[in-house]
Amino acid sequence: MLVWYNDCNIQKVGLILGKLLPDRIFADIYHVTPEFLAENGICALILDIDNTLVTYDDPEPTPPIIEWFRSMENAGIKLSFVSNNNVERVELFNKNLGYYAKGKGKKPFGKYIRQAMDSMGSTPSTTALIGDQIFTDVFAGKCHGLRSFLVPPIKDKLTPFFRAKRFLEKPIISKYYRIHKGERRER
Repeated sequence: MLVWYNDCNIQKVGLILGKLLPDRIFADIYHVTPEFLAENGICALILDIDNTLVTYDDPEPTPPIIEWFRSMENAGIKLSFVSNNNVERVELFNKNLGYYAKGKGKKPFGKYIRQAMDSMGSTPSTTALIGDQIFTDVFAGKCHGLRSFLVPPIKDKLTPFFRAKRFLEKPIISKYYRIHKGERRER
């Protein structure tokens, strides 16, 4: 059994499920607020890009996401990107932002997660990873001691691979909502 942190409640869950269960599920990235992060001692975020912040079709940050970045910066929250998408896509997205950004990030492996924390001067206890996939984003954060937050995909890919992944995520999301009775089911 693994004891893991989740919104000030200690829960015992199986080792594998504990590494896949997000600490929090948000309706979308805009529901992650500087106030929530401050209340939970988080001063740095490692962000997935595609389907977390923008769709795969958006090569650059949209005005609402730039406003969200600015609200985080104004609150002293540091930001970085680790994406499994290609380097060119990530560099284009980050072109006018200047954050640490790594394409071909090989999540759930941790090399670039550690580099992102180093670039922000953060530690696992003060850093959260936010993404739209359990088996890459949530798992990566959990394996490296970060809090992991899940958002639903903005515009999901309908390939057989992604459909299978989303199907396998459903029982984990259901388990999250069973543990967190009373939270609104957003996904």
